[in-house]
Amino acid sequence: MTETRSAVDSNEMYPTKLNKIINLFETLPEDERRETLVSYADNVKRQEPRQGENFDLVDVRKDEECTDTVGVYLHVDEAGKAHIRMTLGPEVQTLTRAMTAILCKGLEGSTPQEILDLPSDFVTRIVGTELVRVRSQTVYYVLTRIKGICKVYLDRQRMAAA
Repeated sequence: MTETRSAVDSNEMYPTKLNKIINLFETLPEDERRETLVSYADNVKRQEPRQGENFDLVDVRKDEECTDTVGVYLHVDEAGKAHIRMTLGPEVQTLTRAMTAILCKGLEGSTPQEILDLPSDFVTRIVGTELVRVRSQTVYYVLTRIKGICKVYLDRQRMAAA
């Protein structure tokens, strides 16, 4: 009974949608894990801004540690829930594309504070330790960018309230 309880408790720090993705990846053998990452990467276009969407913050830039331009678009609705869209230049690596799709889907509907407080230990559970070791900068890049835009949003909200 105690083991089940602690496993549940450790997963409660992740948004439900992200937790489902983590659980899926943890059940996959290594070859299927990589195939699933490629599948997410192939579907990253679905995470781009859509016609008519408005955003509270937009951060489009090419960082030194990334091969191309990455855009992060944040909209926080009336209920305080974050909706993240992203654009990726054509040179962005497959693993970065996969993490983009996973994070946009997994963090949908979380609050900016929940995203900011999210521990990054789940990345290894999705990608696998070998890919994290080989591509550590790549796998954490998107999460860092998403957390960054949420921090700016929250800082601006605090300033406006003061």
